[in-house]
Amino acid sequence: MKAIVVTDEAAGTAGMTLVERPEPEPSLNDVVVQVHASGFVPTEMAWPSTWTDRLGRDRTPSVPGHELAGVVTALGYGTTGLSVGQRVFGLTDWTRDGTLAEYSAVEARNLAPLPADVDYAVAASLPISGLTAWQGLFEHGRLRSGQSVLVHGAAGAVGSMVAQLAREFGAHVIGTGRTADRQSALDFGAQEFVDLGEDALEDIGGVDLVFDVIGGDIGKRSAALIRAGGTLVSVVGPSEARPADGLAVDFVVVSDRAQLSEIVGRVRDGRLRTNIGTVTTLDDAVAALNPTERVTGKTVVNVRR
Repeated sequence: MKAIVVTDEAAGTAGMTLVERPEPEPSLNDVVVQVHASGFVPTEMAWPSTWTDRLGRDRTPSVPGHELAGVVTALGYGTTGLSVGQRVFGLTDWTRDGTLAEYSAVEARNLAPLPADVDYAVAASLPISGLTAWQGLFEHGRLRSGQSVLVHGAAGAVGSMVAQLAREFGAHVIGTGRTADRQSALDFGAQEFVDLGEDALEDIGGVDLVFDVIGGDIGKRSAALIRAGGTLVSVVGPSEARPADGLAVDFVVVSDRAQLSEIVGRVRDGRLRTNIGTVTTLDDAVAALNPTERVTGKTVVNVRR
């Protein structure tokens, strides 16, 4: 099968190579998925799990990509809940070969059924962004109707999901980003927009929840905006500062079949729009994953045409 592999951590995406690899065999409780579309997050190149296994041993050449949509072609011993020929989508394990390949072995519990009326490319763009938004808002941020939410990067793949879900659940949404991101952030549900290059973040006043996808100085300054009892939720590691009278939570997204089903259900009925920035093919993916210009939104690789 065709697959993209990486071998050099220092080279990052520039070290990607399209090669021929054996098709994977399903392990206990696995399925093998014929990948129709794969999502990709550029920061994967900085994740230790891209380069080493759970015991810290080198696992290169490794296949990146952890979001997929496709069709089940084989079941491992003991696998239940899915069947051969079924359309599925989901999030694969961080420390196993990923989804920038024609086939991928995945634990069945990490996948959810994909309705026939949802396009593979759309489905492949959902798992990381959608689950990150869902878990950050509802599990870690404990969002309630009527609260105010500051969403950093509100025009990006994750931030746009956060803005839409927060708005649906009755929050007042303030988005941030660059000047060029203003209209996109508003289109995705932000009711106000803060230009991080032009506006003073501190002028926002107090908010109940900050969803931080940026970190650094922006994350540090955001901690001071949290009202009493509020929460700073970070997906870029522990915040350098903590709210004076609130919580600071950082987390790593995990797969959840029920949440995937909630997310794709919202896509089907129009409550949630995915944010795809670039669509390419597996043959052209190495070039597309090394862009010369800024890309806003999720990059999706159509593995099968």
